[in-house]
Amino acid sequence: MMDQCKKIILATCMVMFTFACKKEKTDTYEVQRGNFTQTITETGELAAINVRAFVMQRYGRYWYEMKIIGLLDHGTAVEAGDSLIQFDPSEVQRFIIDRETRLETQKANLEKMTVEVQNRKSELQSSLKSEEATFALKELELEQFRFESDKAKKVKELEFEQAKIRLNKVKKSIEYYDIIAKNQLYVQEIQVKRMIEEIKNAYDVLPQLTIRTPIPGIFQVARNRRSRDMLMIGDEVYVGRALGNVPDLTWVKVNTVVNETDFMKIYEGQQVNVRLDALPDVIFGGEVTKISRLCRPIEWGSDRKVFDVDVKILVTDERLKPGMTVSCEFICSNLTDALFVPLLCVENIGKRYYIYLKDGTRFQKMEVKAGPANNTSMVIEANVKKGQELWTVNDVKNIDKE
Repeated sequence: MMDQCKKIILATCMVMFTFACKKEKTDTYEVQRGNFTQTITETGELAAINVRAFVMQRYGRYWYEMKIIGLLDHGTAVEAGDSLIQFDPSEVQRFIIDRETRLETQKANLEKMTVEVQNRKSELQSSLKSEEATFALKELELEQFRFESDKAKKVKELEFEQAKIRLNKVKKSIEYYDIIAKNQLYVQEIQVKRMIEEIKNAYDVLPQLTIRTPIPGIFQVARNRRSRDMLMIGDEVYVGRALGNVPDLTWVKVNTVVNETDFMKIYEGQQVNVRLDALPDVIFGGEVTKISRLCRPIEWGSDRKVFDVDVKILVTDERLKPGMTVSCEFICSNLTDALFVPLLCVENIGKRYYIYLKDGTRFQKMEVKAGPANNTSMVIEANVKKGQELWTVNDVKNIDKE
């Protein structure tokens, strides 16, 4: 019985040892020849192409601060014309009541002033007619006294001059009063017109206190730049304060970058394969729509320089949401009858590139000339043939360790 147990234990140990020593089978990699697509892959973030931002504006001459009394929930789906934010209209309404009261007073003052001007002009016209009659009478008397004594003639001449001075004085008074009255009426009319305009502007402000979206999308409530708290009902907002935005999710783009070394390979209209990190197997077609003119560090203090690039997604899909991370595969060129190998089988040492051909259980190291590459393979120039098996760089390192 003891001998049988020993045999079972020994057999079990041998099986375990065999599995422990058995080397895991590796994938097979080969030199390939055929059509090759050169690509550049960069990460980016989705953003809506059409975004409408809302900022607190100054309403008329007087209202630069408003209180929020209505606010749509953050993330609510909206259609064009839907209301997003409602400001308190009470200040504007009080202003309208005050200005309408003042307008009645100013209109009454204008009417009173118009009547007073007309009455005064009538008085001046009466005075003018009286002085004209007196002047004509003195002129006749002077003519009658032509043959009288010099002393009598002198008296009439003086009376005539006095009548002439009084007549000219009345005429000047009428002329000056016309100017003064015209200016006074003009000023009062301006006051009335200004009141009417202010009331009209205030009435025009009332519908503007309801902020509506001109496009469909998702309403995003703005946050305070310091506290990072969202706007709430009851908040007082000032001119220039961000209120929120509505991105239209129908069409989206990718905000991404390319290295300065790859800049010459990118052009507007270029085909791009876009993949969501959440759905790496699904490809969304895109094209380059904008390339920045200036190069910048990718981060503050970084030596890596990049160009900003916009990629428009050419299809609409509910799975595409602003803020999601994606990868962009820029299609740079298509080669025919190219010799290429997997990137896993290429080792870069300094400025040289090497591949490792299978030689039984060992390997043969070969230097190659590197060509275009994509995210899986690299074009090479070397004295190799299609179908030759390759070791990966990691397999070669493991063999060296053994």
